[in-house]
Amino acid sequence: MAGHVILIGLPGAGKTTVGRQLARRLQLPFVDSDAVIEERLGCSIREFFEREGEEPFRDVEEAVLDELTRGESCVLSTGGGAVLRPANRQRLRARGRVFYLRSTPEELMRRLRHDRTRPLLQVADPLQRLRELHGVRDPLYRETAHYVIETGRPSVATLVNMILMQLELDAEAARGVAAG
Repeated sequence: MAGHVILIGLPGAGKTTVGRQLARRLQLPFVDSDAVIEERLGCSIREFFEREGEEPFRDVEEAVLDELTRGESCVLSTGGGAVLRPANRQRLRARGRVFYLRSTPEELMRRLRHDRTRPLLQVADPLQRLRELHGVRDPLYRETAHYVIETGRPSVATLVNMILMQLELDAEAARGVAAG
């Protein structure tokens, strides 16, 4: 399987956890775009966001995503807001197989309730914030993704297997088209 496998979704959807296991199974490198961005910035995304604002951050994010999706095949986990810019949505969809790891705001809250590192949740009503983000971003994730994977009940291993099965079906379909 050549090319990029790209995971998108809200914070807490499991992009990093699923991505690491998926990369192992596919024998591809795992790349977390947020980690690459922080390495480039020399500080946390949160610090940069607070100091410089959202637009300068989104500029850096767009440049990093462009670079990563031009590089060698990998499993790429993106930041939750990566789909906010149309250029990112188009590039991600054109340059890889995009899987939207979809969770309800309630499921995300259950997973993230003890996580103090996410600036997103450092608000008076984190569940309401997740509902707002879901409302805005869900249509953008759907527009970008080739596949939507519901992450509610399945284990990480099951989610990885679901993605692997879909990739195998894609490969078989491509072989069938090439043979026909």
